[in-house]
Amino acid sequence: MALLHLTDEQVQTWSREQKDRWWLENVYNGDMAQLTLRSALTGFLLGGILSATGLYIGAKTGIGVGVGLTSVILAFALFRALSNSGLVKDFTILENNCTQSVATASGYVVGPLYSSLAAVMVVTGTIIPWWQLMIWLFVVSLIGVLLAFPMKRKFINDDQAPFPEGRACGVVLDSLYNGDAGQGMFKARLLGWVAAGAALYQALISDAWMKLVQFKILMLDKWAGVTKPWHFQERVDQYYYDWAAKAEGFIPSIMGTDIRQLGVRLTLDAAMLGVGGLMGIAVATSCLVGAAINFGLLAPLMIQMGDIVPRVAADGTTIPINRAEIVNQWSLWWGVSMMVVGALVGLVAKPEIFKGLFKRGQKQSAENDPLRDIEVPLWISYVGVPLTGLAGAWVTHVFFGVPFWIALISLPLIFVLSMIGANSMALTSWVPTGAMSKITQFTMGAIDRANPVSNLMPAAMTAEIAQNTSHLLSDIKPGYMLGGKPRHQAIGHVIGNVAGIAVCVPLFFLLFLPEVNGVRSTATIFTDNFAMPAALQWKGVADLIANGFSKLPSSAVISMVAAAIAAVVIELVRMKTKGKSGLSAVAVGLGVVLPPEYTLTMWVGALIFWLMGRKHKTPGTKGNRIWVEGLEPICAGLIAGAALMGIGNAILKVVLA
Repeated sequence: MALLHLTDEQVQTWSREQKDRWWLENVYNGDMAQLTLRSALTGFLLGGILSATGLYIGAKTGIGVGVGLTSVILAFALFRALSNSGLVKDFTILENNCTQSVATASGYVVGPLYSSLAAVMVVTGTIIPWWQLMIWLFVVSLIGVLLAFPMKRKFINDDQAPFPEGRACGVVLDSLYNGDAGQGMFKARLLGWVAAGAALYQALISDAWMKLVQFKILMLDKWAGVTKPWHFQERVDQYYYDWAAKAEGFIPSIMGTDIRQLGVRLTLDAAMLGVGGLMGIAVATSCLVGAAINFGLLAPLMIQMGDIVPRVAADGTTIPINRAEIVNQWSLWWGVSMMVVGALVGLVAKPEIFKGLFKRGQKQSAENDPLRDIEVPLWISYVGVPLTGLAGAWVTHVFFGVPFWIALISLPLIFVLSMIGANSMALTSWVPTGAMSKITQFTMGAIDRANPVSNLMPAAMTAEIAQNTSHLLSDIKPGYMLGGKPRHQAIGHVIGNVAGIAVCVPLFFLLFLPEVNGVRSTATIFTDNFAMPAALQWKGVADLIANGFSKLPSSAVISMVAAAIAAVVIELVRMKTKGKSGLSAVAVGLGVVLPPEYTLTMWVGALIFWLMGRKHKTPGTKGNRIWVEGLEPICAGLIAGAALMGIGNAILKVVLA
């Protein structure tokens, strides 16, 4: 069934009351089951699981992975199978939409855990108690929900903005329930089989899973005298280095530095293959360019020059040069410069994002509002946003030591940044979170340079609210297209926020703050396995605000200036060629702070899907069905299978210790 929509002329000439009345009479499905107990519970469970995979991938790459379409496919397959078995009635299309609303909200609420909040802990050396994290995240996410629904009336009801990502979700839902259901089941099976394969591979390279199988199940330590569990090496080049150590073989180096110290390894990480497939060949290649310049040229050169040196820890031990030291001592600065300047240029160079942004909408009295009994009442937001805003400022002050007045004066930026983010999301499916967060961070840093938390936490609050609001608006779009009840989606978003927080805060402590000899330390947050590139960017800006340029090596300052100029040039060329140049300054900078082994693996994943997409261009063929139409299910399967098994490995380490 074709989805109904207004013509361009109707969008331009009709009043909002006319548009709302048309939607109510032609699209609204008020009698269809929507936010039911089973749709809420399914969304809660799927959202909790998928948000955990998002935390895992975010900690590795700094990239937030959307879970909306994945939850749609999984929920469709689950209830279609149960329905065919005669156990339950099938999901309605709007029940599935509510499920994806819950799951989407849970997926995006965890972003600060692997970015700003992790940076705060590292900068201060203080572990934030779990209950404070939960309260802060919930209050901030609630502000985003309360802001989203008044904006819905402007961007979705009145402007009929496209929201490409949300529209795609609506089209997929419509095709599953009103089109070829077999295609939906095919995608679900594809996701399931790939996830199972990725999970099996991840188990084979995981020490705790292999310890469970070999020592607890097969009892090899009892009857075969095995003392150490066997597992495949995820870093496949380790087999060569093991041989080279025995045979005195060749060890590759760049300018005299062992490439292993530079983090240049050959790693087969299933999740990173999936991330690369989703990001595409242009972005993945940009990341690879950044990694190649930094770790293949600049870092070895700086080591030779003495600007990157072995560091002496507090206990007197020498910390040898490794990838983390290279990034922290030198590379972070030009990488952050590239990302921040690139994001800012990309933002200000898109006038369509600002065009009509603060234009007054058409006034509509409550009596003439056709949707007054369906929409979320505006008074809830008018009262709720100031109250929750004050609550957010207060908990930011009490929990993190930010002066209350600084937290308060950052609140107006919430509205400005949320409008910019929402308009950007409406047009491009992109939220310039990095650039927006730095606006607040530098502004607050200019007011209080002495306390880094004074710029980190207000920026974290404003950026998270703006991002949450923008993504929730994109999530509301499919509900509008399919005739769903806005109030149900609002409740679903709150449920999703609770799910993501309830699952991911404990998981954050398990993965990144494990107890070592009964003590937790922020020193375990940044590791080779979890590079936390987003947190590194936040920390780098905070350090720069606190210390200025005086404490940086002159080569680092020069690299920052060169990176800023290069970022402007790259973005201008990209806009001039309408994206055909391929390079992205933000992605180049990301490649600097990511472990190069992950960057290479993501590029391989992107390359595979790009080549297979070119090979199987013809719609309707088996290859096209798998590699083009099935790209997202395959990538979601790789990410979910590997991430969930990786999380399970961390849990088993605690249990089997």
